[in-house]
This record gives sequence, C-alpha cells and structure tokens, in this order.
Amino acid sequence: MASPASSSFFSASAQGIALVAIAGVLWGTSGTAQYLGAAGLSPFWVGAVQLAVAAAFLGLSLLWARRGNTGSLVLRPSQAGLRLSSFFWASLGIGGYSVFFYAGLQMAGVGVGTAVAIGSSPIWAGLLQALVLRAPLSPLWWLGTLVSVAGGVAMVLGEGGGSQVSWPGLALCLLAGLSYAGYALVNKRLVSHMPPKVVNFYVFSGAALLALPVAALYAGMPQWSLSAVLVVVYLGAVVSGIAHLLFSMGLRHISGPTGVALSLIEPVAAFVLAVWIVGEHQPWVAWVGLAAVLLGLWVVVKAEMRG
Repeated sequence: MASPASSSFFSASAQGIALVAIAGVLWGTSGTAQYLGAAGLSPFWVGAVQLAVAAAFLGLSLLWARRGNTGSLVLRPSQAGLRLSSFFWASLGIGGYSVFFYAGLQMAGVGVGTAVAIGSSPIWAGLLQALVLRAPLSPLWWLGTLVSVAGGVAMVLGEGGGSQVSWPGLALCLLAGLSYAGYALVNKRLVSHMPPKVVNFYVFSGAALLALPVAALYAGMPQWSLSAVLVVVYLGAVVSGIAHLLFSMGLRHISGPTGVALSLIEPVAAFVLAVWIVGEHQPWVAWVGLAAVLLGLWVVVKAEMRG
C-alpha cells in the first residue's frame, strides 16, 4: 500500500504531466491555424505578434482576476531584486526561440527545421540540467527521450521533410532548441516562487519587446488581412498564452527536462490534425515514427514518476 507521501507525489506528478500534455496539444494546432489563415504573413511577424498578443492576454487576465488592480502587475522589490535577471533570461529564451526557429525554417525547410528545433530541445534540457544545475537525469529518462526524438525525425522524413538541407539553417534550429530548453529551466525556477500567470506576463512582455524589432528588421512592415489577424490572435491567446500558462503550472510538479520532452506531443498533435483536418496522407514510416514518439514519451513519464 502506497504511503501518503508517495500518493501525494504521484498525484502532483500526474497533474503536472497532464497539464504539459494539454499544452503540447494546443501547440500542435499552430501549424494548422497558420495553414488555414496566416499563410500570407511573414513567419517573423507571426512569431513576434504572437508573443505580444500573449503578453496582452495574460496582462488582461491578471487585471480581470484581481478586479482591475494594476498593482498586481508590479513586482515587489524583493521579487525584482532577486529574480529580475531570471525574467530577462526567460524572455531571451522564448524570444530567441521564436526568432531562431522561424529564421531556421526559412533556410532549412519546415520539416527538417521543426524536427531539429523541437527534437533537440529535450536533449539540450537534459544536458543543461546535468552540466549547469548538477542534477543528471536517469538512464530511463534518456532512453525515452532519445526514442521519442528518433520517432519525431522518422515522422518528418516520412512526410518528405528531408529534401532541403542547410547547415546555417540547422544551426539556427539547434539554437532555437537550446533557447527553449533554457527558457523552460529558468521558468521552472520562477514559477516555483511566483504565480505562473505573473511569471508568464513578464516573460512574454520581455520576449515581445525583443522579437518585434527583429521582425521589423528582417521582414519589413507586415501585410495584414482579417484572417491573419484572427489567426495571430488565436496563436497569441491560446497557443502561447493559455498553453504556456498550463506548461508553467505543470513545471511546478515535474522536472524542467521532462516538461520539455513532453512538448514532443506538439508534432504528434500537428500530425493528427494534418491528417484529420487538412486531409494529408502519411506514409507508413511517419506512422511508425508517431508510435515511437508515444512509446518514448511513455518511458519518460515512467522515469518522471520513479524520480
């Protein structure tokens, strides 16, 4: 019979895993959303404005929850003094991910770029956890992560995503994965001391301030349409705002690298939506890759529960 402590840990870990899994499903809708309504807008602007909409959404939800009290958006001196640099690094991580990811996709191709960026992020997170935080993960965690990453690569290659290769583009996608891993580990420390909604408001506000000038520099002025506006609002409020809020809430109960590994649910959700809504036909290799991703994530969950 399980002790009260182990039962409490199990329920907390299960809750964290469920929250991150839901976030991954929401992230997986981004590609379909852009396909349906934002194809004519530069990916740089999609990413930058998505961050700004997320910051506005989180700020308004904070004001609504605290009855319009603007003081709820102000960091207390003790918080600012202790964690201001952490907010900067988290903003740099999520903002850098957006910039490096979309720039890498343009050079390396969508399929390969997505596989490298999303697939490398849990590996980066595991290495950072071991080398920087001095808290190495179990061999079982690494086994599950590597199986999931291999499955993700198989999904991309099965879809014909390996036709374009650009070493600079791959380097940018690797930097995107590193940026996201760094964001997740810093974000976990922040949400351990502050409400996730407050943390995400500041992180996404800082990220938007970093990403908007980059979008203007590389993509010029955006050409908006009604469909593009609706899609970017959805991406900002749901895919970034709500999904990252769920992700942050989940990180309070599981390790940062496990949270990043579970983000591999994103390509699974995107794959299912592409088949179900867009009507794409996938080869058997892609389906085998999908099974490998799910198997690897099951192993990662087992490792987290044992941890």
